[in-house]
Amino acid sequence: MLPIALDAMGGDKAPSEIVAGAHRAVDELGIPVALVGQPEVLAPLAGDLEIIPASEVIPMSADPGSSVRRMKDSSLVRAAEAVRDGRASAMVSAGNTGATMASALLRMGRIKGVARPAIATPIPVPGESPTILLDAGANAECQPDWLLQFAQMGAVFARTRYGIEQPRVGLLSIGEEASKGTPLVKETHALLAGSEALVAAGATFIGNVEGRDVMTPDVDVVVTDGFTGNVVLKTLEGGMRTLVSAIFGAFGSSPETHAVSEVLLPALMPLYATLDPDNTGGAMLLGVDGLCLISHGSSSATAVVNAVRVAAELQDAAIVDRLRTAVAPA
Repeated sequence: MLPIALDAMGGDKAPSEIVAGAHRAVDELGIPVALVGQPEVLAPLAGDLEIIPASEVIPMSADPGSSVRRMKDSSLVRAAEAVRDGRASAMVSAGNTGATMASALLRMGRIKGVARPAIATPIPVPGESPTILLDAGANAECQPDWLLQFAQMGAVFARTRYGIEQPRVGLLSIGEEASKGTPLVKETHALLAGSEALVAAGATFIGNVEGRDVMTPDVDVVVTDGFTGNVVLKTLEGGMRTLVSAIFGAFGSSPETHAVSEVLLPALMPLYATLDPDNTGGAMLLGVDGLCLISHGSSSATAVVNAVRVAAELQDAAIVDRLRTAVAPA
């Protein structure tokens, strides 16, 4: 197996946590990992891990497009090139999301027939398979035919990643009725409702869904533009973080609640693990001609392990080939 090219310089906790996650992925999962970044920084941490040299680091605050074009020896660009050139099976980064996407797009290229790549993010649903939300931030403005393609690719991702044989696709709107929503939503609804391409992708369009449906088992793939999808994603992340913090705060507020917590915590920990973003393995950039996983900026070593695991599993499942097959007939 080719190694996973891991951007060791990207993320709030880079490089220490990123490299620690790489070592765990090798030791615990047996998945080869190549660190991409500045050799002088990584050498003391890398041990036996391969280092793909890159002299530059794209900061989190940098403009994605211009930084990728200007910083050709950045860790993100070199990671994408490693996949393109057959030196790595996938790239993983917790760094600048826009720059990660731009690097993958400019170096790997798009799958033939794909209008725009989209970020597919698994949203946890307690006790069920996650809901796939896309686009979660790649395209702030969209066209109806792009959203149709997102639905196709999202269905392939849901089937490949979570074994959902006939994914149910919903279009995010402000009401269930087909007449509700922006002009983009209405036009997209009409396309999805009569789409042979979506049927060919093995998916079922269930109509409009609302924000409250995203974390329920009633829909498998939720399609929206990247601006709305990113707002939904960040709102859910913030809401879950606030809720978890409030619960733990209540448990420690008095001797009585602390005593209760000792009984409740074992039952709540599986739920906490489900909601913890470190356990999702990150989001996938669908539509580029290579495998690209985008992890959360605050990724810990555990998050890196899970991202590497997901990348390896998706590579084994040949998801890029499956996406190529699904999109080509359209």
